[in-house]
Amino acid sequence: MSEVDLTVHLTPDDIVRGLRSDVRTGLTATPKSLPPKWFYDARGSELFERITRLPEYYPTRAEREILATRSPEIASLTDATTLVELGSGSSEKTTLLLDALRQHGSLREIVALDVSESALRDAASALASAYDPVSVHGVVGDFTQHLALLPGSPVRLVAFLGGTIGNLVPAERAKFLSAIRDVLDDGEWLLLGTDLVKDPETVVRAYDDAAGVTAEFNRNVLHVLNRELAADFDVDAFEHVALWDEKEEWIEMRLRATRAMEVHVPVVGLTVSFVEGEEMRTEVSAKFREDEVAAELADAGFTLKHWWTDEEKRFGVSLSQAGAR
Repeated sequence: MSEVDLTVHLTPDDIVRGLRSDVRTGLTATPKSLPPKWFYDARGSELFERITRLPEYYPTRAEREILATRSPEIASLTDATTLVELGSGSSEKTTLLLDALRQHGSLREIVALDVSESALRDAASALASAYDPVSVHGVVGDFTQHLALLPGSPVRLVAFLGGTIGNLVPAERAKFLSAIRDVLDDGEWLLLGTDLVKDPETVVRAYDDAAGVTAEFNRNVLHVLNRELAADFDVDAFEHVALWDEKEEWIEMRLRATRAMEVHVPVVGLTVSFVEGEEMRTEVSAKFREDEVAAELADAGFTLKHWWTDEEKRFGVSLSQAGAR
């Protein structure tokens, strides 16, 4: 089995400091908010895996349909020797790409970045076993902070899948895409998964399923704050809300207080009041159109080369190339 190289740029102490900072900022803002990355402790990750299998949640199936059809073409177009996956998790999403690149004969290296060291160790070990003798590098880091430190030899194909780009608001997306461009050499590649604008009913159902799994996932962030910051949120006193914002063309997940309450977060020295009906935003998930994706990529220094959708045109995967500067 190939040896796994693991680089740690994000320690548990860094994560705790980030959580404290985000909570202090978000809970003192008007309106209140929390970043979606804090959903994903072990329980949150398990709940999200359940979400991806729900009948209402189409993005995972739609993206997989595209990759199952187009991965050999992507391998041929890019001749990539290194696949870099951002936010890799278990790396299951990229198996189709890896298999295609290996079949194409170009794959030499895999770089997987994730915030969870334990999950990354497991994923990297599995990749090393499955794709021996390809070298595997695990990078414990945050894709909004540590892109400049990514290893990997050209020709690189950076994969950012799952529609996660939609969790960033436009200014954050511009900064993120420019940071990827700064890492890449001219002619290297970005494969981007984007959920597409469609009828609001379909989108809202995907984020407010009948079984209530997404509601539990949303409320899980309060469990994280109670455990990590000794907060005393009454989790059951908050209800899940999923709203379509027609102007911004994104879905918002919120937590709505069902009664007036006072919440203490002693680790950061906060006492926070909620009035009955007050909503706290926990996630934005933007939906995209092809021309908007092309424009945002162009602004960051990429040229959109190929655009694919699933058969029902619910989800888009774009292949873009870093342009000359």
